[in-house]
Amino acid sequence: MVQDEGERAEGGAGPAARAAILDLQARVNRDIIGQERVVERLVIALLADGNVLLEGLPGLAKTRAIKSLSKNLESDFGRIQFTPDLLPSDVTGGEILRSDGQFEFRKGPIFGNLVLADEINRAPAKVQSTLLEAMEERHVTVAGKRYDLPPIFMVLATQNPIEQEGTYPLPEAQMDRFLMHVRIDYPSDADEVKVLKLVRSERVTTGMPADRPPKIPQRTIVAARAEIDRVTTKEAVEAYIVGLVAATRRPAEFGDKLKAWIAIGASPRGSLALDRCARVNAWLKGRDFVTPEDVQAVAHDCLRHRVSLSYEAGADGVTPDGVLDEVVRQVAVAA
Repeated sequence: MVQDEGERAEGGAGPAARAAILDLQARVNRDIIGQERVVERLVIALLADGNVLLEGLPGLAKTRAIKSLSKNLESDFGRIQFTPDLLPSDVTGGEILRSDGQFEFRKGPIFGNLVLADEINRAPAKVQSTLLEAMEERHVTVAGKRYDLPPIFMVLATQNPIEQEGTYPLPEAQMDRFLMHVRIDYPSDADEVKVLKLVRSERVTTGMPADRPPKIPQRTIVAARAEIDRVTTKEAVEAYIVGLVAATRRPAEFGDKLKAWIAIGASPRGSLALDRCARVNAWLKGRDFVTPEDVQAVAHDCLRHRVSLSYEAGADGVTPDGVLDEVVRQVAVAA
């Protein structure tokens, strides 16, 4: 018997796995005040089995958000502080000579479940290419041997939009490997007051035994991903996803503004990212079918790093988000 959308909304997605994921999201929100949208994007990327680039000014809790996610999830946490003198072996690990004359491979921080790539744009091209292989292929190659990464694996890279001296900007091809590019902004004044109180209370309780709930097990993530794979997308919504991406490639069909603003459109990875993240968004809302609103909810984070703007757009002060606002406004939802 086929359920209609109303019936599916009531009982489509598994309540146990979703309740655990929503609990994980709530825990991180208690640590990262005023950044609910950023936390939700991290959870979406985790469930969509993708990598995230977090961009924001210093002190906006980018690293804290990632650490909090790891603290509340059953996972191995790896941190790589990117610097200009970093070597690929600092990321992957390498072979060492044992006392018996045999070589042994010692794993590097990339073999964690959640890997923080802090200030990724401060590392040279060789190191970035090593990370790119791990992100895309889910394995690394050292001395001609392949080493697989764990099934639960996500790179959470941070990038500072200021202080560009001594940095190596990520090329468009590498930016495209990130499922989402999330921007983090200042909290509201009211939220910043809560931040003051939270940090003050943490200093008071430092060293005291913490009564924390158990970590969310990895099998919950596996179960949630299996349920998300069963979320359905109608042909009309698929056409809408492709239409949004196509508008960035053929902007002339949507008026002079988009034609003047967009130099290069999104790759097919943009369509795939929209599909995956929209299905996760629908699942988190308790549905097992995708709506156009689910697509719109994740469109900016999935596409802002995949659209290259023209010189004219830069001169006019137009941002990628402004361009995507116009794309979403103009592309009609298929009937």
